Amino acid sequence: MKRTLALALTLASGLALSATAQTAPAASAPAGPVKVAVIEFQAAVGQTNEFQRDMADLQKKYEPKRAQLKTQADEIDNLTKQLQAQGASLSDAARASQAKTIDDKKKQAQRFAEDAQNDLSTEMNDMYGKVASKVFDVLTAYVQQQGITLVLDASENQQQSPIVLYHVENTDISKAIVDAYNVKSGVPAPPAQPPTAPAAPKPAAKPPVTH
Repeated sequence: MKRTLALALTLASGLALSATAQTAPAASAPAGPVKVAVIEFQAAVGQTNEFQRDMADLQKKYEPKRAQLKTQADEIDNLTKQLQAQGASLSDAARASQAKTIDDKKKQAQRFAEDAQNDLSTEMNDMYGKVASKVFDVLTAYVQQQGITLVLDASENQQQSPIVLYHVENTDISKAIVDAYNVKSGVPAPPAQPPTAPAAPKPAAKPPVTH
């Protein structure tokens, strides 16, 4: 699920942003120095209360299909174990028949899994696009109010965005945009989740070479 979400965020972010950028009015450049800000747009969309609520609802919607996939996998596993245990005592025809039954069930399970994955990806992309478009509107209003003239998208795996090697902490407006969007949407924060084990620390990135 996490891998699917990451892929959907990566693919849908570019689509949502490009479509919104085509319709957004161009802002006139104010006099004075350029004011730059950084945002992790994909993460900001994913952190909004609305997106988290909708994602939880989507996971519940697909829970029956996940349960069905597990049932199919358990059935195939049991049939495979039976064939392995009884194989020596079966005739060639019976052994071949059971092997074909297992193969057919594997193919059915594979098709079911692919269809479910495609449906889930489509719904996730649609869900992300709707929220991302509204977050972009909040972002546009925010940067105009703050007099920001340039925003860099530092989203992970965002191939079309500049790579940000360094920025000071107060240039990252991701949290400000998430907070502003949550206020505007009126969607309450989701219930707190049980604490999980801390992730292993990542190695520190090498600082950029300065001259």
